[in-house]
Amino acid sequence: MIYLDNAASTAVHPEVVKEMLPYFDVQYGNPSSIHQFGRRAKNAIQKARKQVAALIGAEPDEILFTSGGTESNNTILQGLSWNTESKIHGPNFDQNHIITSSIEHEAILQPCKEFENIEIKTTYIPVDEYGIVELNDITNSINSRTVLVSIMFANNEVGTIQPIKEISEICKKYQIPLHTDAIQAVGKVSINVKELGVDALSISSHKINGPKGVGALFIKNGLKIDSLISGGGQENGLRSGTENVASIVGFGKACEIAKEKLNENISHFQTLHSSMLSRIVKEIPHVKLNGHPEKRIFNNIHFTFLGVNGEDLIIKLDEHGIAASTGSACSVHTQKASHVLQAMGFNHEQITGSLRLSFGYTNTLDEINQTVEVLKKVVSELRSVSPYKTKYNF
Repeated sequence: MIYLDNAASTAVHPEVVKEMLPYFDVQYGNPSSIHQFGRRAKNAIQKARKQVAALIGAEPDEILFTSGGTESNNTILQGLSWNTESKIHGPNFDQNHIITSSIEHEAILQPCKEFENIEIKTTYIPVDEYGIVELNDITNSINSRTVLVSIMFANNEVGTIQPIKEISEICKKYQIPLHTDAIQAVGKVSINVKELGVDALSISSHKINGPKGVGALFIKNGLKIDSLISGGGQENGLRSGTENVASIVGFGKACEIAKEKLNENISHFQTLHSSMLSRIVKEIPHVKLNGHPEKRIFNNIHFTFLGVNGEDLIIKLDEHGIAASTGSACSVHTQKASHVLQAMGFNHEQITGSLRLSFGYTNTLDEINQTVEVLKKVVSELRSVSPYKTKYNF
């Protein structure tokens, strides 16, 4: 089996598993308890908080643990949009305005759509053919009611990286908080929140070889947001409920490993990406790389194979023991066309022929070569019965 869907989820690193195990049956105390079992659990959480912070250049007290990327994104969107104290312009949240891009993950887009029901307005910034926003569009969209700009760091489908530092400079000029969904970028590129100038940043554990069901939101000191969950006041009152200690510990260890192995992993991903790209464009006709060729995360490679249905391609690859995807795996049971590719100007044929392959640290050049050989075979098979056969002279 060759697993090339690491943008969807990753294997938990063996060292992460080892770190987590004691917190299931030995160190199982409640972190809110004052006895030694509780204190050990609390100390483990604080250690993990430092590990997460170190990966992105933050302070430990700026890290809020969540259940994952979706909750992190919702927390900043709702926590800022509803927080009357953090308003730049008055207490009426139903007049607030958010700026985001047209290619965000559904964990950003769906809450913004729901905000329309309570009159919170959203401006969706368009992107170019590579999936990059235009800085002037952001500047021109800011108005007196804008309370948040949220632009993803790297796109989950095509891998394009946005000019976050330049966007932060615009936001600083107008004193508007900037959030970035960095779930696909963390562990794939060097990230320092201070250098970037962002006010909030979302992370997910299971994208960096940690356990599922845990993530974090970086919230810059001084930025005030409302809590979404009330109760015992855990996580500085922002997320009540007994902490998922074992998973938080695993997440922390995964961040520590990601930081230690960052340069090594980046080099590895670039090697795999370059090898696959050069072979596919040379050996398979009528294929196109999607996303920016350079401003991207290199563990992601996204193609359009003209005359082929992407879902048929995935099924064929799966029959040969290769796991891949057409795009986001986080939207359950939806068969709609990719909003990312639509925003990039792709037509129906280009969208349906898309395929995303995403690498992990265990993938090898041999696996890449095996995958290319299988792709050559199955693309040829599918094109032989394609309705576009005559159009492209397959």
